[in-house]
Amino acid sequence: MSGGGEGNSAYGHKAFKRSRSHFADRITADGRDGRPVEAGRYRLVVSRACPWASRALVSRRLLGLEDALSLAVVDPIQDDRSWRFTLDAGGRDPVLGIRFLSEAYDRRETGYPGGVSVPAVVDVPSGELVTNDYQQITLDLATEWSALHRPGAPDLYPRARRDEIDTVMAEVYEDVNNGVYRAGFATNQEEYEAACADVFRRLELLESRLAGQRYLVGDTITEADIRLFTTLVRFDAVYHGHFKCNRWKLAENPVLWAYARDLYQTPGFGDTVDFDHIKRHYYQVHSGINPTRIVPLGPDLSGWLSPHHRDELGGRPFGDGTPPGPVPPGEEVPPQGQP
Repeated sequence: MSGGGEGNSAYGHKAFKRSRSHFADRITADGRDGRPVEAGRYRLVVSRACPWASRALVSRRLLGLEDALSLAVVDPIQDDRSWRFTLDAGGRDPVLGIRFLSEAYDRRETGYPGGVSVPAVVDVPSGELVTNDYQQITLDLATEWSALHRPGAPDLYPRARRDEIDTVMAEVYEDVNNGVYRAGFATNQEEYEAACADVFRRLELLESRLAGQRYLVGDTITEADIRLFTTLVRFDAVYHGHFKCNRWKLAENPVLWAYARDLYQTPGFGDTVDFDHIKRHYYQVHSGINPTRIVPLGPDLSGWLSPHHRDELGGRPFGDGTPPGPVPPGEEVPPQGQP
């Protein structure tokens, strides 16, 4: 998720097209891009408001990489220099020593003309951005970082299932993850209606798929579930109203609502979600489609903790592994199910 405070006023007034990640160096076990996996060398910068960054938050928790890959959380409200570290003492990231994420971008490429996006992985010794490739970061955390995974970490991208996982993720990305943005930032009725139709067509296909199985691919949580969850958890809070994806609410779909609650109540998912950051970012930053910047009071979030009964379908959330441990001190979010 990218952009600066002033630039977001353009949303809804010009055609929306998601930019490809400009910086795509990979951090690998063999260091073939000159970026070897190394505990403590890199810092993951996220916004808890951003669904793309939230993927990395969930993956990092499930895999137990908290000690190996430190975390920086930016303010959900951007200014004209985009993502800023105003949540930290003195308005600076305590590890990188910078006030704005753009400073790490500038150290990598001076005058870079594109947006400043999260998730971003920064090389701590040099202060340079390594990658903002949100599609690849989590896949590499699951595979290239395996030597640093916690004991009992799940296999989020099992080799035998990768073709099916890739297919499901591509469909979810096009119609759901990115589809809600295409609907929300549409510039005319026809564009909006086509995007909105795609969103709900795909959700109904996913409903059929999940009616008889607990997870999207196989009987364990995979990368595909993480990518769908980060959109579903935002659906009623922001996409239904703010992005006009309002044919029905997630809470009105018994299968998808139970599936989302099942994941939310699984350690590593709901304990990374901050609804306050989510709502304030979307409604206050996207001034092009919400010029008053008023943040709505609803929806009621207590339902996220209600029984889901998805365990009756079987499945093993962590496969042969175990749940992640407690959230590390300093990374806690407000109690689950609370605004």
